[in-house]
Amino acid sequence: MALTQPLLIGPDRHGRRVAVADGLVVAAPPVGADVLSCADGEIFSGAVCSHTHLYSGLARYGMPAASPAPENFSQILERVWWRLDRALDADTLRASATDYVARALLAGTIAIVDHHESPNLIEGSLAILADVCQQLGMRALLCYGASERNFGSEEADRGLAECRKVPASPLVRALVGLHASFTVSDDTIRSAGELARELGTVVHVHVAEDLADVEDARSRGYDGPLERLAKLGALIPGSILAHGVHLSREQVESTEEQSCWLVQNPRSNEGNRVGYAQNLRYAQKVALGTDGWNGDMAEEEAALFRLAKAHGDDSAAGRLAAGLALIAERFSAGPEPLKPGALGDLVVRENGRVRHVVVGGRIVVENGCLAGRAMDAISADAQKHAGRLWDRMAAL
Repeated sequence: MALTQPLLIGPDRHGRRVAVADGLVVAAPPVGADVLSCADGEIFSGAVCSHTHLYSGLARYGMPAASPAPENFSQILERVWWRLDRALDADTLRASATDYVARALLAGTIAIVDHHESPNLIEGSLAILADVCQQLGMRALLCYGASERNFGSEEADRGLAECRKVPASPLVRALVGLHASFTVSDDTIRSAGELARELGTVVHVHVAEDLADVEDARSRGYDGPLERLAKLGALIPGSILAHGVHLSREQVESTEEQSCWLVQNPRSNEGNRVGYAQNLRYAQKVALGTDGWNGDMAEEEAALFRLAKAHGDDSAAGRLAAGLALIAERFSAGPEPLKPGALGDLVVRENGRVRHVVVGGRIVVENGCLAGRAMDAISADAQKHAGRLWDRMAAL
């Protein structure tokens, strides 16, 4: 879908105007541009969720508690999230992604970096996510997190092959995904790096979220999961490394040398009791994600600031804004938001509330409502499919 209709946003209450043509900010609006008025509002750059899982979008609708209750991170994965992802089918995945993306847009999030897994629905899964993002107007980086945890190397090969099939568009780009070092072989890691180079993209992977990842890498003869990825050729410059909770200062500094992105996920890390990513302060390219929690980045940033204060981390202030640079890098756009050459993505707030959202010059939220869709209907559909998903999980 070409995003070609020129749009002039503003002036806002400070007199600011932003013009968008062909999906990018331009110095002046072309003749005949549509106008989005916002005389009582303020124009801001939107927020980016730099690591999430759209497949978790139905969890808000009463996901049953695991039984017996998990006692550590590995058990949380095995008893909750790895059961959920195995239970996904095409309809529940679409409902989950639609609800998540819609709510994120309404909260002022203009781009997401998704890391997807559905072992019984690998082929076609990323096409579903891409279609949801296209329809609602969310900018997205998509990948399948290749893993061998269910069906061995064949599962990983199929996951990597799915990354190859992401339908690129003005709003969507492909990444190459690995679940995490501890669920893949050396061969799969090598293959991920090779595929990323072939496709001209980067790798998106969980790194040192829990000590179990570190201990697994050491048992294989590496100093840690980061060193394993580097040794096997998967640390492509620009790659996206989620969590980094158990990386040392030296390891974090090495990601800077590799020009990789680290993504902190404070609510998830706190909820999973894996610790605070204390050493991310030693890198500049650190963005903010939710790891499957809702896509309201104001809530995530508030949690970050609360936890950063408790841990004496004075480097947290720029992490939400860093996501804009990550997205600009992957879409080859200008790095300074709202300036000519930047992506045509922005939010208009009025009295602190999201009034309008524009992505690639397309109005996707207007006067606090989704353009062309009703949130109530999306939520009702999600609730219906959530019940099916819980039944499927219980049968596993």
